Amino acid sequence: MPVLNDEVPDDDDFDAGRKRGEFDHITPEDITQDHGSGRVTPPGWLDGAELGRIRRSVPIAYVEVVPVRTDELGRVVRVGSLLRVCDDGSIVERTLVTGRVLYHETVREAIARNIAKDLGDIALPVLPTALVPFTVAEFFPTPGMSPYHDERQHAIALCYVVPIAGDCKPQDETLDLEWIDPASDALERCLDQMSDGHGEILRQALAWAGV
Repeated sequence: MPVLNDEVPDDDDFDAGRKRGEFDHITPEDITQDHGSGRVTPPGWLDGAELGRIRRSVPIAYVEVVPVRTDELGRVVRVGSLLRVCDDGSIVERTLVTGRVLYHETVREAIARNIAKDLGDIALPVLPTALVPFTVAEFFPTPGMSPYHDERQHAIALCYVVPIAGDCKPQDETLDLEWIDPASDALERCLDQMSDGHGEILRQALAWAGV
């Protein structure tokens, strides 16, 4: 475990031999770079093979974000869905902003980073003042254990509705972003294109927002 504040590590802890404050100036950007980029990542960060092993062994923490547009009174008037190609490259589907909480990263930083990764640096998300999610979605690799399925891992996703105030430029694995009126017929079409329980998360988000 990392050394935090005045915590004194046990002799067998990972950071037992490290100086206190060694990670003080590390930012999320420092820990999201590819190992092929030449930049050094913090000690203890996982490469692809190790991450795969961990995914098969313990639950992984995620954030799931439902991007929305709001009016001047804060009411949800549009909900955003992302168009992506599945991992096997064979199917295009609708999904939400989602991603892991990284090592040495707070939940708030994870929300901001994953929104920027999918929607661009000028999306200007209005991050929640409180970090209580509207629901917690448990994704299991075994189908049928819950409404949420992820064949790679057991993932626990903290779900948030986040208003987006800026301009969005889909990037990374995101091909497109569609803003939908939640009162229109297009919402059902969008929900039908969401797999593995993401549509259920969107339904809960709209209910939580009073839509």
